[in-house]
Amino acid sequence: MLLYLKVFIVGGLLCVLGETLILKTKLTPARILVLYVTAGVILSALGLYAPLVRFAAAGATVPLTGFGHLLAQGAISAVQETGLLGAFTGGVTAAAGGIAAAVFFGFLAAVCFKPKPKDY
Repeated sequence: MLLYLKVFIVGGLLCVLGETLILKTKLTPARILVLYVTAGVILSALGLYAPLVRFAAAGATVPLTGFGHLLAQGAISAVQETGLLGAFTGGVTAAAGGIAAAVFFGFLAAVCFKPKPKDY
């Protein structure tokens, strides 16, 4: 039960930070997305994100910072195995399963539901 609370708090704080950036700055959602992924990569490279993942599990891995962490860990692992080329291939290889699942389920949702244009 304590793990659920940690997941909720850490994931919620990451979401609150993103919402605050949207409301209080002129940053676009796309720039915030890039900021979150880049922050995950940098924090992972510095060894600061792995302890957060151990503490909060999905609360740290599901948000975009977790995707950046996954890319960094994949690149680091691939560099250790294959050398410099791994820096370019490792992140994509590590994230391939998640990306494939997102594409598949996005396609499935598009097939099952009728999309409607957004009214502005």
